[in-house]
Amino acid sequence: MTSRSRRLGITLAFLGFASILPRAAGAQPPVYITQWGSPGNGDGEFNLPSGVATDVAGDVYIVDSDNHRIQKFTNTGTYLTQWGAYGQGDGELFGPWGVATDGDGNVYVADANNNRIQKFTGTGAYLNQWGSYGSGDGEFSFPLGVATDAAGNVYVADTNNRRIQKFTRTGVYIGQWGSLGTGSGQFDGPRAVATDPHGDVYVADTNNHRIQKFSDSGAYLTQWGTLGGGDGALFYPGGVATDAAGNVFVVDDANQRIQKFTGTGAYLTQWGSYGTDDGQFHYPRAAATGAGGEVYVVDLNQRCQKFGNATPTRAASWGRLKALYR
Repeated sequence: MTSRSRRLGITLAFLGFASILPRAAGAQPPVYITQWGSPGNGDGEFNLPSGVATDVAGDVYIVDSDNHRIQKFTNTGTYLTQWGAYGQGDGELFGPWGVATDGDGNVYVADANNNRIQKFTGTGAYLNQWGSYGSGDGEFSFPLGVATDAAGNVYVADTNNRRIQKFTRTGVYIGQWGSLGTGSGQFDGPRAVATDPHGDVYVADTNNHRIQKFSDSGAYLTQWGTLGGGDGALFYPGGVATDAAGNVFVVDDANQRIQKFTGTGAYLTQWGSYGTDDGQFHYPRAAATGAGGEVYVVDLNQRCQKFGNATPTRAASWGRLKALYR
């Protein structure tokens, strides 16, 4: 064999080996793991699941909006408990939408049609509430999103007031930002809010088809997304979540998919299409992440789907690679 032929053979062998190496981290979508839920009002059934959150123990909370309740599950979908009923009293709910947890295991619910936030223990015991209808400090007009940060602060997507409000964990008003518009720091129908490990705040600016990022005090940092169906484009994004690595998952509602970005908005990957099969969506409403990198998504198929890290394709050993050069 000539030296040139030998080099060509080595090159082709290496390219064949390289083709079975795993793709770069974050470049491939998570795989479908399991799902639970069906239409109805029984235990584990849903009627418009609109929010999802996980706690430090790994349990999953789902806002069963038109059943006016919160349902709690293990991370494999085993039903644990529920609370809430239609009404305006303490612990009652009227079209709840968003849900969040804090480091102590407390649960915050955006009780949208009651224009308030309610706080519960992880088993559903009523603790506190704040808010009423209006546009003043601490008042709400159809609040749809709620999130917490590591310091225990609570952020609320005050949807029809086109702003984000920030509170202490007991509901004391801290500050706000936003107004109606398309400029940086302005909103049109913000439906969801999330925080990352650095304390930065991400807002699903739904009717502007974009994600906006802010500091924890509301200083504008960056944004991404335009109306469309291509990679990184958005069509009424209705949910946003982050993971421990600072990645951002966007519920691209009308595009029937989840898109994953870096914390600065660089596109990484996506998954989903319209349908009822495993991994498909019918207008996904919200997403949450778990400590192990899993992603939970609720949609109008009246279910919650769980996705996890893809299993890397088996790579050959360096010993095998070395043998290719002999």
